[in-house]
Amino acid sequence: MGVLPAHRLPVVRIAVRNLGRNRLRTGLAALGIVIGVMAIATLGILGTVLQLSATSAFGGVGTQVVVTPGGSGGAGDGSSLDSLSAVTGGGDTEGFSPRDVQRIRRIGEKHGTVVPMVTAAGTVSRGQSEQIGVLAGTDNPQALFSASDGRIPRNHRQGALVGHDLAENLGLRVGSTVEIDGNSYRVLALLEEGSQFLPIATGNALVLPEGEFTEPYSQIIVRTESQEQAAAVAGELRSAFDGRGNRITVVELSSLLDQIREYFGLLNAVLLAIGSISLVVAGVSIVNVMLMSTSERSEELGMLRAVGVGRTTVMRMVVAEALLLGVLGGLAGAMLSLLAGVGLSVVTPVSLELVLHPRNVAFLLLAFCFGVGTSLLSGLYPAWKTANRRPVEALNG
Repeated sequence: MGVLPAHRLPVVRIAVRNLGRNRLRTGLAALGIVIGVMAIATLGILGTVLQLSATSAFGGVGTQVVVTPGGSGGAGDGSSLDSLSAVTGGGDTEGFSPRDVQRIRRIGEKHGTVVPMVTAAGTVSRGQSEQIGVLAGTDNPQALFSASDGRIPRNHRQGALVGHDLAENLGLRVGSTVEIDGNSYRVLALLEEGSQFLPIATGNALVLPEGEFTEPYSQIIVRTESQEQAAAVAGELRSAFDGRGNRITVVELSSLLDQIREYFGLLNAVLLAIGSISLVVAGVSIVNVMLMSTSERSEELGMLRAVGVGRTTVMRMVVAEALLLGVLGGLAGAMLSLLAGVGLSVVTPVSLELVLHPRNVAFLLLAFCFGVGTSLLSGLYPAWKTANRRPVEALNG
């Protein structure tokens, strides 16, 4: 008697019928795949959303170079995050010399906008209320700040720009008047909360015209269009001041952005590893289901072997059951993950655009393929064991 041709045996139909014989056991095995796929996809989406949100929040970091006078690291040692202490007030308080300012302007203006700034602490008052604020002096605030109310002038010659927290604590709005050391200033605009990453706390900042200060510049910020331009500015500044002692400290803030990306990349890898454990557990469950299913159907499978069905065809039947479990469980898990991501955008400030980012689509495909692959591998051993049983042994149970 010849072997029954494989194309005459409806493998998928038989697989569906066999899985339907014990729906509870089949459902529990598929649920393991659903949970594993959903864990990988959801954790991957969550990690991507966190990374993109952080990158967006620090969007201007990679295009900024902050130069401060002096510093223990010199001009060539300002790329690390340790140098941020100099930016936020830990550097030399003597300020830049006019010659240094001219040299920094000449280099920075080739790549972007150069904004010198004077910073100091002062008491800001309105009526009987007063608060310590960060005073900043610059004639070009438009290059650094954005307004939530009012208008930021391109050439700052009079008036004040007030940070969000300072305005709230003193009850200020556009048109109000504030006093600093006996001098009155009209509020031109309220600074947008957290709009930029700057070396001053914008929430408690009060920005005045540069001419209101007698101190020399304490910071010079170079704003460029790209991270590459920022790196070029930082490199040229370090070369120009190399060998001149601790004249300036150059802080290339793109290093902060790189560390943020590195951190979230590691976080994503850890989250995916945790999700993968769920699929490994699901794979063990599928092995158990396939072994029990083939054991219960040993007489049926033995009869097929007795009438001439080959080992390969029997293996295909069992593998098809495992594969079908993986496909159905993978699709369900991916869809649930997508729905969870959409729900996240509804109940949190996370935008739907971040949830539907192409990288998240890749996570959905990865999780689905991982689920199907796990199911397929889990079905190979039961299929091999079943196909290699002697027909007589199978018929005898």
